[in-house]
Amino acid sequence: MTSKTSKPAEPALRPAEIVREYGPFPDTDNVAGVTHDGKRVWAATGKRLIAFDPASGDPTDSLPCPCDAGTAFDGTHLYQIAERRIDKIDPASGKVVASIPAPGDGNDSGMAWADGSLWVGQYRDRKIHRIDPATGKILRTIESKRFVTGVTWVDGQLWHGTWEGDESELLHVDPASGAVLERLGMPPGTGVSGLESDGGDLFYAGGGPSGKVRAVRRPKSPH
Repeated sequence: MTSKTSKPAEPALRPAEIVREYGPFPDTDNVAGVTHDGKRVWAATGKRLIAFDPASGDPTDSLPCPCDAGTAFDGTHLYQIAERRIDKIDPASGKVVASIPAPGDGNDSGMAWADGSLWVGQYRDRKIHRIDPATGKILRTIESKRFVTGVTWVDGQLWHGTWEGDESELLHVDPASGAVLERLGMPPGTGVSGLESDGGDLFYAGGGPSGKVRAVRRPKSPH
């Protein structure tokens, strides 16, 4: 007998193709957020934002700041979750030029910039909020089927990381319904704490307490 409340089957899990690992970086034992500024990858490591060249893997910059969750870049400024707030940071000087309340009041996870807004993950609430970057006002909420870690948009696709126990996946989800469209499985024990696209065929995934960032091939999607 089929239950009326049965959920639609999720797509088959495909193995994620990890093409490169970066780090761990000096004096760093955790990566909590990741973004890409068009040339460099930035990793939030708790007390410092570290930038590195994805071609060489060499660190190129370091900004002292609280950075315990998601990171985003709007083309000019970095945005960084710092406990209960989101700081807007000048990447040249490291100066915080503005701050807004974080929507999860300290329970926020990943963050991305798209369409003039910040998109902020709520880990255990299984939600992604679109917020006004000037005020922090929640403009829209997307319900996910899974815990949400990193968040990224690329080519109109919404992807987020999930991390439960020993298992992590990268999920392509429908932004209207939250339905899972594609699933990429990371190797067992490989956490995903942040996620960002380079705008091309790679994702950069933060690796939590491993202190690493992993480049993952974005699949050519039929969706």
